[in-house]
Amino acid sequence: MEQETARILIAGTGPAGLIAALAFADAGFPVQLVGPEASAPDGRTTALMMPALKVLERLGVLQDIKSQAAPLKVMRIVDATGRLIRSPVVTFRASEIGEDQFGLNLPNSVLGPALAGKVAHHGIEWRRSMVKTWQLGPDEAVAVLADGSEVSASLAVAADGRLSPAREAAGVSTTARSYPQAALVLNFGHSREHAFTSTEFHTETGPFTQVPLPGNRSSLVWVVKPDTAEELAALDDAALSQRVERQMQSMLGRVTVEPGRQIYPLSTVTPLRFARQRVALVGEAAHVFPPIGAQGLNLGIRDIDDLVGIASENRSDPGAPEVLAIYDFKRRPDILARSSAVNLLNMSLLSDLLPAQMARGAGLGVLGGFAPLRAFFMREGLRPGSGFAALAGGLRKPARQQ
Repeated sequence: MEQETARILIAGTGPAGLIAALAFADAGFPVQLVGPEASAPDGRTTALMMPALKVLERLGVLQDIKSQAAPLKVMRIVDATGRLIRSPVVTFRASEIGEDQFGLNLPNSVLGPALAGKVAHHGIEWRRSMVKTWQLGPDEAVAVLADGSEVSASLAVAADGRLSPAREAAGVSTTARSYPQAALVLNFGHSREHAFTSTEFHTETGPFTQVPLPGNRSSLVWVVKPDTAEELAALDDAALSQRVERQMQSMLGRVTVEPGRQIYPLSTVTPLRFARQRVALVGEAAHVFPPIGAQGLNLGIRDIDDLVGIASENRSDPGAPEVLAIYDFKRRPDILARSSAVNLLNMSLLSDLLPAQMARGAGLGVLGGFAPLRAFFMREGLRPGSGFAALAGGLRKPARQQ
């Protein structure tokens, strides 16, 4: 007898919500997507690593956007703190682990509309209304919408952001912390080629991260104190261009900032569990941390991929408590490891304590000087577990005959 397939409700229409809707529909689930279309312009970019790109390729999205993205072939960390203990430059090359590139850097203004267009053509039911209240019972999750209608499903996927009303309705508590930092985000042109290299300058206030875009253009995430972010954003184009060029030591030659600047306060939010009462958390509903190491949406896509896989093995009731327990158990190590590592590195940048500087400098120094360890971290950064798999494979190689 064929197993009945339950309905899935996706709350949230950012990239994570749209990808979740496409992934569940692709797996054969009836999907209802709830939330208004994005209206505010988003000048940010998203660096998606190869595993995430393979998901987008499977969903039929990648071919529509890759021409407007730039490959990431080299990633570099530069200690620009000026403190007593400084680490050497660490360079990660995709070619070291047999990859042509780590991933692609995509403008959010391209990614969002491409995902929304694919949802529309997929025939997914999209209710363009906010969720007013949640009613979570033992057998189903019900979203009462602002337009007075209701949507019910076996499983509600909370892709509704860092404040996640669905997470709150499910009674999932969080640990949260605000940092004395804000990210200034913009795009800029430059006179020298970037050679598909992303450079993360570590400063006393946080990372200054340049990521390549097509042509002689790059995106920038500059983490500073909140009042400094406001001061920088208020500068005219010429003055801000000079500040950016000076901060990156004229590495890319003459800099010309483009119109559109945005400021985002930095914080960290970690739920104590990742599923409860027929609600599963994905994306920023499941993890919020500073923009270091291109982890955010990549981690969210792994949430979605794991959740769809688990739901596909429990098609008649993917929101059952025992199914959600499997999801929580599977996602917990990956989410906690990534968020802890990013938060620890960020706190080490803010700390004036000599032991913190020594630990960060020593760690980056070993990474820069020891190729096998560097390869391990690159593989783990792309695909959790692949670094260990490569080590195990190396250990299992038979000894050569003398």
